[in-house]
Amino acid sequence: MLKNIPKELSPELVKTLMEMGHGDEILLADANYPAATNNDRVIRADGLGVPQLLKAILEFMPLDSYSDYQAILMEVVEGDPTKPVVWEDYKVQINEAFPNAVIKNLERQAFYEYSKQNFAIIQTGETALYGNLILKKGVIE
Repeated sequence: MLKNIPKELSPELVKTLMEMGHGDEILLADANYPAATNNDRVIRADGLGVPQLLKAILEFMPLDSYSDYQAILMEVVEGDPTKPVVWEDYKVQINEAFPNAVIKNLERQAFYEYSKQNFAIIQTGETALYGNLILKKGVIE
């Protein structure tokens, strides 16, 4: 056992976060996301929602200050409810860890394609529609 590691972070997830380098990206995917289809490295976190996991990850992982964005959301498809409520929680948490963070949006199919380049996908139990969030890792200063 180790001290001060949030219980939400499994050993596999801590190892993955440590292996990531500057500029690498990780997707916190909702329960509906086709993770195994879009990436070879999938870590399961079925009992957790993205907000819980995000809070734990941001305790350890800096966001990229050299990039023009720090996170990415999947754009809402026309006809679906606009601006998912869970996004506000993401934005608050990200801005607490990285003031003035830029969160950009990607069209749904482009987001799927983009996730193939991510270092890993964490498949959560998040049930909020459009609950997917990509984080860009920074450096320890």
